[in-house]
Amino acid sequence: MFGVSSMTATLKKVAVKAPGQSLIKANPKKWHYSKSFDPTLVEGIHKTFVKMLEDSGAKVYYMRGNDYNIADSIFTYDASLMTPRGAILMSPGKRLRKGEQNLHKNFYHKHSIPVIGSIDQNAIAEAGDTLWLNDQTLIIGRGFRTNLDGIEQIKKLLNPQNINVYSFDLPVYLGKSACLHLMSLISLVDTRKALVCLPLLPVGLIELLQKNDFTIIEAPFDEFKKSGTLSVNVLATKPGECIMLDSAPKTLGVLRRSKISVKVFHGDPLCIACEGGPTCLTRPLLRRNF
Repeated sequence: MFGVSSMTATLKKVAVKAPGQSLIKANPKKWHYSKSFDPTLVEGIHKTFVKMLEDSGAKVYYMRGNDYNIADSIFTYDASLMTPRGAILMSPGKRLRKGEQNLHKNFYHKHSIPVIGSIDQNAIAEAGDTLWLNDQTLIIGRGFRTNLDGIEQIKKLLNPQNINVYSFDLPVYLGKSACLHLMSLISLVDTRKALVCLPLLPVGLIELLQKNDFTIIEAPFDEFKKSGTLSVNVLATKPGECIMLDSAPKTLGVLRRSKISVKVFHGDPLCIACEGGPTCLTRPLLRRNF
């Protein structure tokens, strides 16, 4: 069983990629990793995180085999998008991640999960720029990692499922070399509660959230900047229950005051250093509230 059309329904099945030699031996300058990157700690961090996923009740699958020397392949969210009827293979906008979707293709084939299409030609798209607002609505951010062609191809692939797609331009913020996904600015933490970086969020997206009766939880902007956007990268394992990094205490406090249950882990030498948070470390395969 597979299918995802929610960011907060109970996470039943999820795929991860253990850190391999491509990450452990990565050149930080080449991959745009910060000085806090510590390859001696990444395996332990990842194991701790996976244990938290298992403790939440999720069944964890590993993407094994050739990682095509792509250090960022540990961030399994980006190279494919799961839908109710199967996966879409994305086309990463970060040049060094080209071809990463083939790792996902092999995984889906092995587990008999259908692939309903792929992003091709001059289109680029990363799933970090997508967000399920509800079962019939997908939001896509247009930025340096996802272009208009990619958005149009995703729309076309989702048309047979009667899924509405809204797209919004993302801010330049720190520039093309930095990773700024739509999910850098917003995480859904409950069925109708959204943690957001309000100063950078598109006005149209705020209006869409309000139209759908979402409670807006504003993340402290100083902590957002200090964390390299990762304070807002929060993974819901079920409605109102989340996992986040332990290095954003102000944001943690805001969430708990909003009646969100949060568990934390120390992951900065991997997550903040490599520009990918707890959500990025997962590829949800099945989310259902049953």
